[in-house]
Amino acid sequence: MADAPRFYAHPFDDDKLKEECGIFGVIGVSDASNFVALGLHALQHRGQEAGGIVCHHPEFGFNSIRSFGYVRDNFTSADVMETLPGPLAIGHVRYSTAGSKAAVIRDVQPFFGEFSMGGAAIAHNGNITNALALRRELIERGSIFQSSSDSECIIHLMARSLQKGIPERMEDALRRVEGAFSVVAMTRTKLIGVRDPLGVRPLVLGKVGDGWVLSSETCALDIIGAEFVREIEPGEMVVISADKGVESRHPFRPQPSKFCIFEHVYFSRPDSIIGGQSVYETRRRIGVELAREAPVEADLVCPVPDSGTPAAIGFSQESGIPYAMGIIRNQYMGRTFIEPTEQIRNMGVRLKLNVNRALIKGKRVILVDDSVVRGTTSRKIKEMILDAGAAEVHFRIASPPTAWPCFYGVDTPQREKLLAATMSEEEMRQHLNVDSLRFVSLDGLYRAAGEPDGRKNSCPQYCDACFSGEYPVEPSDMIAKGFELKTAAE
Repeated sequence: MADAPRFYAHPFDDDKLKEECGIFGVIGVSDASNFVALGLHALQHRGQEAGGIVCHHPEFGFNSIRSFGYVRDNFTSADVMETLPGPLAIGHVRYSTAGSKAAVIRDVQPFFGEFSMGGAAIAHNGNITNALALRRELIERGSIFQSSSDSECIIHLMARSLQKGIPERMEDALRRVEGAFSVVAMTRTKLIGVRDPLGVRPLVLGKVGDGWVLSSETCALDIIGAEFVREIEPGEMVVISADKGVESRHPFRPQPSKFCIFEHVYFSRPDSIIGGQSVYETRRRIGVELAREAPVEADLVCPVPDSGTPAAIGFSQESGIPYAMGIIRNQYMGRTFIEPTEQIRNMGVRLKLNVNRALIKGKRVILVDDSVVRGTTSRKIKEMILDAGAAEVHFRIASPPTAWPCFYGVDTPQREKLLAATMSEEEMRQHLNVDSLRFVSLDGLYRAAGEPDGRKNSCPQYCDACFSGEYPVEPSDMIAKGFELKTAAE
């Protein structure tokens, strides 16, 4: 029987870009699945739609559970976790990008495959930009797909490889793949981690007791008391076993790193470390750059919680304008309104955010947010601030205008639905009906991210395609569908 579709509405966060998943794996500890569940809980911000864990026990073999909803609702029961025994496990939290927008259980990772040399499971963060072409080729050659996810292509490519070992088959498969991928995989005895040659998506290595950990972010190492060892390098594969420890390979042709700069802006948790830098500190420095590039006379600097908070602190520190919590976030909204009535939907952002009226009334307010995507949330927040009696509203945005869709693992609207794709900065200001609107410059963002001379236009240090339209990997599937790349005139 086909899986019944489940639709997860995001009616109050539909103006934010969504990172589609987080990955985590542990080897060499008893009850590894418990560690994975904790790690996934720390990575929940990377995907709230569904999650899964696969484990292996020498006596009981492979076991798995995949469920919709939050980690805390599915992987905290002792009865559930007892069904996931063993010293080796991997996990995944998901927000759909490639694949069906109707959530079905067969799309939830990790994916598992049984090969002649034994089983293997794989969890993938990113997007395969030639997945449609690969899927068509594999189906024509007899592969039978179980999901709509691009990640399943990797399992089928591994199955068709002539290599003898599973790590070698994975190397073979990933050489056929284009786009962005950080992968955590497991066999009966090995934990495997891989990053694509450009290193677009993150992956780090940690140590816990006598065991090893792979994680999308360092904040998930902290929750299990693991020691951060290092980042997996772009284009690197690590194969970890109990007897040999960590073995490093470099199966891909070296290329300049193109880490996703939006991880610094929004996706990663502020308590994570990226490239040796605190994400919180980078976001604070973005606010400093904003205050230098776009000063304005005002009475208060207020963040749009929670993603705008570090940049608002930096803006306040640099400008000398007092920082204040002018907007309060309702921490307990959860999924109460998964299927809201039209009346509740029209309340919009008010269910999540409320204005501190006593503070705002009569004040000239600078609102600091991380990004503007469609602009719908920004307009509602502006209206709330004005309704509370603000004298002026000035928006300062801690990223450049988002004018291009991402094809590397981020759920982005079609280009025509991105406000910055069809409007200039002044037109956006008029559309939002605010007193002023300014975005941090691309050079300012790079400076905040640790590049004192800004962006090297001849060879950018990061992937910034959502701002610049310069895609480091050509999105071949989307071009085949009619997507037009940036022209020289743009």
